[in-house]
Amino acid sequence: MDQVPEDWQTGLVIVAHPGDIEYEASAAVHRWTMQGKRIRYVLASRGEAGIAGLPPGQTGPLREREQIAAAKVVGVQDVEFLSYPDGRIEDGLALRRDLARAIRRHRPEMVVLFNFHDTWAPGRANSADHRAVGRAALDAIADAANEWIFPELSGLPIWTARWAAVTGSVVTHAVDVTDSIKAATESILAHGRYLAALGPVPVPEQARAIVEEATAPIDGFPAERAIGFELFYGRG
Repeated sequence: MDQVPEDWQTGLVIVAHPGDIEYEASAAVHRWTMQGKRIRYVLASRGEAGIAGLPPGQTGPLREREQIAAAKVVGVQDVEFLSYPDGRIEDGLALRRDLARAIRRHRPEMVVLFNFHDTWAPGRANSADHRAVGRAALDAIADAANEWIFPELSGLPIWTARWAAVTGSVVTHAVDVTDSIKAATESILAHGRYLAALGPVPVPEQARAIVEEATAPIDGFPAERAIGFELFYGRG
């Protein structure tokens, strides 16, 4: 099992909802920001349809605040929300264009994405938003490197990312996050109102379970705790 490349300085994490990053990748983000890397987050939605019994007009601002707080815990200061409708995001040209614009603006060497495959595991379907955003983002990496696909972005220089690393997916590479477990746990705890709505299990117990599942040891990779990624190489 190979190590995820770390000879880069700028990263961009693209996901569908608040909390997605913390469920899978925040320990890796913390490791990288502690190395001095600059990482930014782009979220397609504000997660306004994510809390049962709480109207979207209240949920969206709440989850936005939780996400910003969670990002700060792992060293990320820049969080951008594209305001696509939670639960109804479509993989299409508009989303690809907006993500290509973000990639050109932020100029990341590494782009981190969330599982966009049809399932999490046998019998566990992935959500429509995750599929749409991840697939559009992977296409947008190529779009950002091509001057002709979205000519309306001509005011932003083209940009070619070196890698895309997809978490919660097939594992081809991994990152040692043994020293980032505490920060990852504090980061998911920032989503306290969201977690509290998921069921009767106390929020701290939920947070520990989420981090333990995301950072379990990986066969063939020499780390006590690790996060696995499917690595894609940049293409123009």
